[in-house]
Amino acid sequence: MERLVRWPEIVAMTRLGEQVGFDSVWVGDHLLYRDEVNGARGPWEAWTTLAAIAAATSRIAIGPLVACTSFHNPTMLAKLAGTVDEISGGRLILGLGAGWNETEYRAYGFPFDRRVARFAEAFTIIRSLLRDGKVDFAGEFYSARDCELVPRPRPGGPPLMVGSIGERMLALTIPYVDSWNAWYSWTGNRPEGVGPLRAKVDAACTTAGRKPGEVERTVAVLVRLPGATGRREADPAEHVTPLAGSPEDMAEALRAYAREGIGHVQLVIDPINEASIEALAPVLQGLDSRS
Repeated sequence: MERLVRWPEIVAMTRLGEQVGFDSVWVGDHLLYRDEVNGARGPWEAWTTLAAIAAATSRIAIGPLVACTSFHNPTMLAKLAGTVDEISGGRLILGLGAGWNETEYRAYGFPFDRRVARFAEAFTIIRSLLRDGKVDFAGEFYSARDCELVPRPRPGGPPLMVGSIGERMLALTIPYVDSWNAWYSWTGNRPEGVGPLRAKVDAACTTAGRKPGEVERTVAVLVRLPGATGRREADPAEHVTPLAGSPEDMAEALRAYAREGIGHVQLVIDPINEASIEALAPVLQGLDSRS
């Protein structure tokens, strides 16, 4: 979170993004960042924000990038997702992950240990409720006995996306998800960084008995625009060179991601404001003209 953004600006940016031609808008699912340099900061709660965005827009896809399964009981997370999908008219993409930021876990009282094992149980419950409408599950961390999700969202529920490159996480999720996401630091914010990660996902698909083309590949890309001040990264290891330049240069860089097998990019914009969204409109037009 770079700065405090009030709801009127959030909804204005979202509507503008829909107007200029963006296909999706994403919110981070975080509660608190805190360090000695930047102090305490954080975004608004993700699911409340997504519900409001869903009601304020009509076309653009929405989703958490990605929802931390540790922050809600998995039955409740499925209920939240189903409700937001209904409000949006079936525009939700449900990104899921195991979380990583120990600061917010400790501050809000969530257990930080064995996150992948906890995710495995949560993922079973969430996908079963959204896709089948019911689950009967008793695990080490979570229980959902004779649980039903009513009313149901659209048939089959929203598409599922996983944000992880961990081998255990890929093994758990690739048999079931519709898409996979990489954060920009994992690729070095460069199309050339996609190949090794794509190979990992391909291998996980093969092991799971799926064709690699059945799982869409998506990546976040950090973009610098006029007025950028630099992202205040929670992890210094995330420092990369942002994508910048003319609209033509940016459009060509994004085409390079497509040539690497990426079907969808999430632009992490610096600065995040209406002027930046307006500045990206020619980039979208350039992409459309060559599609």
